Amino acid sequence: MTNWNVILNIAKTHLLTKMKSTVTATLGVTFGIGAYITLVSFMTGLNTLLDDLILNQTPHIHIYNEIEPSKQQPVALYPQFKDGLNSISSIRPKQGQLKIHNALPMLNKLKADKNVKGATPQLRAQLFYLAGSIELGGSLVGVDIMEEVRLSNMEDYIVSGTPEALRNTDNGILLGYGLAEKMSLSVGDRVQVGTVAGNVVPLKIVGIYQSGIAEVDNQQSYANLKTVQRILGEVNSYVTDINVKLWDMDKAASMANSLEEQYAVKATDINEANAQFETGTNIRNLITYAVSIALLIVAGFGIYNILNMLIYEKMKDIAILKATGFSGNDVQLIFMSQAVLIGAVGGLLGLLLGFLLSVAIDHAPFETDAMPTLTTYPVTFELMYYLIGLVFALVSTFIAGYLPSKKAKHIDPVEIIRGT
Repeated sequence: MTNWNVILNIAKTHLLTKMKSTVTATLGVTFGIGAYITLVSFMTGLNTLLDDLILNQTPHIHIYNEIEPSKQQPVALYPQFKDGLNSISSIRPKQGQLKIHNALPMLNKLKADKNVKGATPQLRAQLFYLAGSIELGGSLVGVDIMEEVRLSNMEDYIVSGTPEALRNTDNGILLGYGLAEKMSLSVGDRVQVGTVAGNVVPLKIVGIYQSGIAEVDNQQSYANLKTVQRILGEVNSYVTDINVKLWDMDKAASMANSLEEQYAVKATDINEANAQFETGTNIRNLITYAVSIALLIVAGFGIYNILNMLIYEKMKDIAILKATGFSGNDVQLIFMSQAVLIGAVGGLLGLLLGFLLSVAIDHAPFETDAMPTLTTYPVTFELMYYLIGLVFALVSTFIAGYLPSKKAKHIDPVEIIRGT
């Protein structure tokens, strides 16, 4: 029966008598785990920031009417041309409305669906922003502002003013940051918007909106849905877009297909709309984990080399242990215990080092005009990363200690004693 007290005491004595090697091995694990925690926390924080920047502003399902050529051309209606080769050139999009038919009943049904977190109507209007002699083309989106805040964190991107101010102002507008800069406008000023039909309407700026995407901020603004309907001279049921947020984003694709068949509309799910962005996120995650694992593996090789040298230095001790009655398994357990002790101490110190470095990065100032709400570098503190780091430290040191300890197990003490 193995006497663990004796085994651990001998392992501890070996580690303390060779303090330089022990510290070197422990620091190898510490810096490996610390670098892993720091890197993975920072990179996942950055990925989360980029994901939120795009995905928070993207509905899980976007419902609208697509402008596209008719799938069935008139020539296909004549039976005498059914078996012929019909060539049609210069096909034009079919005439249709941007308005979603029966939008309000569709909204009510979506809101009653248990899978739907929320559904918001929108009305997109192409118009001109007028300020003195300046005339800029852009778009004005009519929204239910408080629902947008609830479902898409829109409030995080309002750099001046409040969403409540827009809700309470019939002729209010959340002006895009780029538009405000170009026209030298701020909260409290007025801007005129002109429609393609020639109508000009003055609106009061109650807030400045900055999404962090320059192309959007330079041309897009928000107003109450009823305000945009009034500007366009349309009724309260006139809606061009419906944005849907689900409790489970993975159900977006199947639900989008169902909505297209049921309501004869175009329904784009979030994966289809952001396929390239999702690919970029996956590649960044892959690089992050690959580099992190490489750091841990390098630390593991360092442990192996140090333990291997330690065994050669402890040849006489191994011979004495075996001569005094210790079996080969006992000797192997002694060196395995040393590896695991180094892994445990080094791993815990590495977690502490990684946490401290992550906190330092998280508090480091970072300011950019593109994202004014961001004041420090993004860092994610996930318990799972720390558990993975500790487990990997123990596993890597266990594996790194196994091969040298196996060699020590089979050492013949007689040959060592004869060679002294």
